[in-house]
Amino acid sequence: MNKIPCIFNWSGGKDSSLALYHCLQNPTLDIKYLVTSINDSVNRVSMHGVRYALLLKQAKAIGIPLYEIRLPEMPTMSDYDETMRLHLDKLKAEGITHSIFGDIFLEDLKKYREDRLAEIGLKGIFPIWKRDSNELIQEFLGLGFKTVIACTQERLGEFLGKVIDEKLIKDLPKDVDVCGENGEFHTFAFEGPIFKNPIAYSLGEKVFKSYQAPKNADDNCFQKEEKQPKNLGFWYIDLIEE
Repeated sequence: MNKIPCIFNWSGGKDSSLALYHCLQNPTLDIKYLVTSINDSVNRVSMHGVRYALLLKQAKAIGIPLYEIRLPEMPTMSDYDETMRLHLDKLKAEGITHSIFGDIFLEDLKKYREDRLAEIGLKGIFPIWKRDSNELIQEFLGLGFKTVIACTQERLGEFLGKVIDEKLIKDLPKDVDVCGENGEFHTFAFEGPIFKNPIAYSLGEKVFKSYQAPKNADDNCFQKEEKQPKNLGFWYIDLIEE
């Protein structure tokens, strides 16, 4: 069987974990790298704010090499696109033909990804696309995955540092997607069937940060060059490796 050489866009959170789980069950896919964008100024996963050391532990527990894309804290759209193009060109030269994402329902984001990939001659794979968020979170928990909320929008700070379970899902405001697909929160997956061992961590300090609101952004990790009048506030909790 000729396998498809792929990269997997790994954020370290629950959607990535579930999408990767499904990909690992597909014998036609050959995942060469976990690709992660890293905020180079603080050495943490972009937007999620998770320490680099914990990202390394995840990759080791999964058993797939990590490919790092280093970015400044708030790159412009043009800078982001150029950096991604350079790395994707390099990966294509290694034989990569497809790029896998854990997106669920954001049409604009999916189109953005597919358009950028097409410019380079790559194709996208979206293993959990258009599945119901409630169904996904139930499958995630049912498979034995565990994940902690590492970052939230300002209004959801009470959930910061909590492990997602049935009670937390019921406690979320009705207008919040249970998978946080609209950017309401981001998570760090620390246990589950894709990991050879659990990732030990402890909770550190909570930090609030305000960013200029992007018009259209990939996971809110960069901003458009146009000036935006509104700021976005996020709570982060420092997850400390043990």
